[in-house]
Amino acid sequence: MQGFERNEPFEAEKVRDTLVEMIRQFTERCGVHQVVLGISGGKDSSVAAALCARALGSLNVWGIMLPDKVQPDLADSERIYASLGIHTRTVNIGAIHSALTEVIREGLEEDLYPDGEPLPTLFESNVNVPPRLRMTVLRNIAQSLGAFLCGTGNLSEATVGYCTKDGDTSCDFNPLGRLTSKEVVAVGLTMPELPAELVNKAPSDGLSGKTDEERLGVSYQQIHDWIRSGSSGDPDADAVIERKWRASAHKRRLPTVLDPFSGETV
Repeated sequence: MQGFERNEPFEAEKVRDTLVEMIRQFTERCGVHQVVLGISGGKDSSVAAALCARALGSLNVWGIMLPDKVQPDLADSERIYASLGIHTRTVNIGAIHSALTEVIREGLEEDLYPDGEPLPTLFESNVNVPPRLRMTVLRNIAQSLGAFLCGTGNLSEATVGYCTKDGDTSCDFNPLGRLTSKEVVAVGLTMPELPAELVNKAPSDGLSGKTDEERLGVSYQQIHDWIRSGSSGDPDADAVIERKWRASAHKRRLPTVLDPFSGETV
């Protein structure tokens, strides 16, 4: 286990207030007064946005919608903006995605499409393109505004590697990084400014047409129990979670540096 087990009861309101104060102190210490984050209409970005709005004031929070051509649940994102009163802008990454795909195909046609068919690994690679494009756009907006980029990934996702390296893992700070998916929901439900149905909304990547749990093969409740208690209670689920945890360790670390003077990796 990775050492996130916790025996004391989870007090959602206390955690909420602590995170609000930490966001306020962190930004003040760094002399930054605004934050930017991507809003997907799901619980994680909604809760992160609400925490930032409480800490800094709604007018210091920029929520950016980043559809890839068409996004079916865009209305959910708009509800978050209306509820929180934060700045809202939309940047459609569809044209960027299409251009990138075309350029890569032109340059690596024979390598990635032998006999005209894509390599089996190409689908998963393509699924990771939108999160990386979104982070590029968000980084550009944040730097242009002199703002920090707020991350929205939770501990459950990071534990099983359900995140994109150099995509949604890239941020200046992350208020949800030590909360499991279940705990994010609990915190969100303490904030009446958030629509409860969006906090409880079944998470999906918006890319593959499946829910997160369908793609992972385990439930978020099982991941929560594995993290906090050491076991989900199901040996098969534990094996899946531990395998994913070990395989995704590189996503939870800074890039490995090879030290020629010590002969070690650091």
